[in-house]
Amino acid sequence: MEEELKCPVCGSLFKDPILLPCSHNVCLACARNITVQTPEGETPVQSRASGSSDYDYLDMDKMSLYSETDSGYGSYTPCQLKSPNGVRVFPPAIAHRHCSLTCPLCHRSVSLDERGLRGFPRNRLLEAIVARYQQNRATSASSSSSSSTAVKCQLCDRNPVDAAVMCEQCDVFYCNACQQRCHPSRGPLAKHRLVPPPNQAAGGAAGGGGSGGGQQPPATARKPATCVDHEAENFNMYCCSCKAPVCMKCLEEGKHAKHDVKPLAVMWKQHKCQISQALNGVSDKAKDAKEFLVQLKNMLQQIQENGVEFEACLVAQCDSLIEALTRQKAKLLTKVTKEKEYKLKVVRDQITHCTMKLRQTTGMMEYCLEVLKENDPSGFLQISDALIKRVTSSQDQWVKGALEPKVGPEFDLTLNTDSLLQTILQLDFCQGKVESGPSVPAAPLLQLEKCCTRNNSATLAWRVVAPQINPIEGYILELDDGNGGQYREVYVGKETVCTVDGLHFNSSYNARVKAYNAIGVGPYSKTVVLKTSDVAWFTFDPTSAHRDIVLTNENQTVSCNSYDDRVVLGTAAFSKGIHYWEVSIDRYDNHPDPAFGIARINTMKDMMLGKDDKAWAMYVDNNRSWFMHNNSHTNRAEGGISKGSTVGVLLDLTKHTLTFFINKEQHGPTAFENLDGVFMPAVSLNRNVQVTLLTGLEVPKNIKQ
Repeated sequence: MEEELKCPVCGSLFKDPILLPCSHNVCLACARNITVQTPEGETPVQSRASGSSDYDYLDMDKMSLYSETDSGYGSYTPCQLKSPNGVRVFPPAIAHRHCSLTCPLCHRSVSLDERGLRGFPRNRLLEAIVARYQQNRATSASSSSSSSTAVKCQLCDRNPVDAAVMCEQCDVFYCNACQQRCHPSRGPLAKHRLVPPPNQAAGGAAGGGGSGGGQQPPATARKPATCVDHEAENFNMYCCSCKAPVCMKCLEEGKHAKHDVKPLAVMWKQHKCQISQALNGVSDKAKDAKEFLVQLKNMLQQIQENGVEFEACLVAQCDSLIEALTRQKAKLLTKVTKEKEYKLKVVRDQITHCTMKLRQTTGMMEYCLEVLKENDPSGFLQISDALIKRVTSSQDQWVKGALEPKVGPEFDLTLNTDSLLQTILQLDFCQGKVESGPSVPAAPLLQLEKCCTRNNSATLAWRVVAPQINPIEGYILELDDGNGGQYREVYVGKETVCTVDGLHFNSSYNARVKAYNAIGVGPYSKTVVLKTSDVAWFTFDPTSAHRDIVLTNENQTVSCNSYDDRVVLGTAAFSKGIHYWEVSIDRYDNHPDPAFGIARINTMKDMMLGKDDKAWAMYVDNNRSWFMHNNSHTNRAEGGISKGSTVGVLLDLTKHTLTFFINKEQHGPTAFENLDGVFMPAVSLNRNVQVTLLTGLEVPKNIKQ
């Protein structure tokens, strides 16, 4: 309740509070401080909450209401003073017949009449409550002091000592040392009010009570309220129109002649009854709030207990998976060991058999050599037939198969862990409790071994990880923009394999897929990253070419049936990276000037490339060349093309530049700069020229800076 009893200007307990027309209260002394002069004839603004004038406290003072440097109160600016709680305070206004006062809480302003602040009623009820609160606090502090329980400093780290002062604004007790260190009486804190702690204040009050000078009168002994205009008259009626108590003389003077006036006692009882009824509703809400707090506190304990139980369950599940994997690992190792032992046995047996045969063959060879050394023809012929048969038979034993190993050193065992690893990586919690019955499909599993990229296309494949209760009706495949941006749908259908064309070169795309059935759409699969080719492979695009363009050689070679220049675009689209391609001159008659470069997809197709603002090109004949964009010709360069020449185009979107080459040498300076957006390779030519597109080339090294 103490916050209800503090003045919004000074932050201390109310002293001589007055009631403003907006029903808020301020101390009489504080009201004098915030009274300001207004120019003659000006009407004060009724609400300052959304204004932008010097009296707009709401936004300018909002940051100073809670500040770590001043314990939550006070700030100041070079041109303004503020009270300890951040409300702007002005010096006492010089007496003037045009003055106004702005409420520090709702910022509504009211003009003061000739009576000044005396025109505001004194809130005697609030004053009595403050006095009673101070008496109760002093009594409580006195009882605690009599039981030898002194108030301790709240900022001492260890062994707090007795508090010496208390800040009314911060509501913190300080010892002398902590007060000097944490709450010095300077800067914004200089306006905070430091008072003795309650036990000392109570002691001083008890000491002064003996002389009769310090004891406050009881709350029931205050005088009845008197009329502001007629100080000798007590209030005995209540004006419902003015919502203020009045005396009989006010009625006799006719000030409230046409107002609804009722006896004060009747309205007092009526308003008390209304407040009591309203308090009953608030009491019920407070009771519900207390029960809700109890419920939340109980929930904290339940969350702690359920968390420990769930963690134990999770550990047990993971341990069971690890145990199963360990058992399977032992089985697989057993198979590998058996395979190893089998191979070793086969090789050892083959070594033994081959060694024995080699020994026999070597002995026979040595015997034959000795026989050949003998000079006895008759004796030689006696054994030569049998010896020839033995040598021939021994030679037949060393056939091709006998000199080859029966087993290889490699193990013909393949363990495919990709799908299992993908499943482990997809291991996650399902939101909500698992319920039986109809449900949406589970997340599909992207098959990494079947997902691939080629050039600027990507192929993705997926499968269902488990049988579904409700049949799957289709899948939704999504890709981002290659820069980590938003996802977009690229396929919706029943197939489990999809190829996406037209992607950017040298980009990394994130892909994901989800399934749907009659119940709804299931969750996404785990995301896979697809990297497109760094080097562009593309052809000329027959769908966007002019009708006079003729494409052959699988759309790599282009010619034209018209004497006028016609444009053909490539199938690639570039928005980032570095790209280089060449065009080979297959036929060059009558010295035409074909153009090579880049263009937007909507460039004009029936004129030379570069004549509109959607193409950037170099056109060249047999002697010289020019750069052209939006029909502007620049940078003439000597040197041309002929049959067999190559024209290279280097599009560097990291530097946003376009450079041209002829026969591998840079031709002229950098042609264009500050290029940004999506560009397509482009060529314009007439019937005197035929060119072939060369792609997948490395970027030239001899680039002039």
